[in-house]
Amino acid sequence: MALLLAGVLALGLAGEDGSREAGSDGGPDVVAGFYPLAYVAQELGGPELEVENLTPPGAEPHDIEVIAGDVEDLQSADVVLLMGRDFQPQLEEAAERASGEVVYVLEDAPSGTVRGDDPHIWLDAARFGYIAKRIADALGTDEAGDALYPFERRVGVLQRDYEQGLAHCQRRELVTSHDAFGYLAERYGLTEVPILGLSPEAEPSPGALQDAIERVRESAATTVFTESLVSPELAETVARETGATTAVLNPIEGLTEEQQEAGEDYFSLMRENLAMLGKGLGCR
Repeated sequence: MALLLAGVLALGLAGEDGSREAGSDGGPDVVAGFYPLAYVAQELGGPELEVENLTPPGAEPHDIEVIAGDVEDLQSADVVLLMGRDFQPQLEEAAERASGEVVYVLEDAPSGTVRGDDPHIWLDAARFGYIAKRIADALGTDEAGDALYPFERRVGVLQRDYEQGLAHCQRRELVTSHDAFGYLAERYGLTEVPILGLSPEAEPSPGALQDAIERVRESAATTVFTESLVSPELAETVARETGATTAVLNPIEGLTEEQQEAGEDYFSLMRENLAMLGKGLGCR
């Protein structure tokens, strides 16, 4: 992997084929590792800000492979936005050569903001407000500062919707295909029961799979939540073995082309998740 990335970096430096169309000043204003960061930057920066999302539509951001065009964008951007903590390791390594400001959102977070190595803080609306503040500071423009307060108000409304929607539920065990919803569960008094750990692409051993099935049985959960960008096969196996049904929770790590065309965004997908949680957990 290191040799592959070194070759890509060399191509980026040499300007070989594979580059994307550059902005008017030779590169994008902002490069973001994946959708939530790109979305916030665009919302705060406005239509005049050129934001490049390095995770293609419908792709799983954990495992994207860097191409020469990514390196060129990283090197020429004024601001590079990444989660950090090896969430996207190839991009983080390539960002070491960036000439602009590189912001690792998870670095220097206030105490209690980040849980261990779990990067999925955007799935907790309150912590998403923290992301917005970090990005507004990184952009450093009057427009971003002016846009931050109304954006934070939207986040606050979303958080209240979740508090009300998940306050009275028959079940509080949240069974997920991988450990992406821990922040959300912690915020709203749920107990996450993940089938896999933080990596959605891991393959469990037969013993680990059986342990997951037993945990789901003990939780008395009736729904196993799959994800939109990951194969549902494992979750469907657990559901079949425990007599549960399946439903989809979106980790909002990226939008598909269909979602983009339909005008979906972070807020609409979070509310779709809330509706699915309410149904799966028997909330009223």
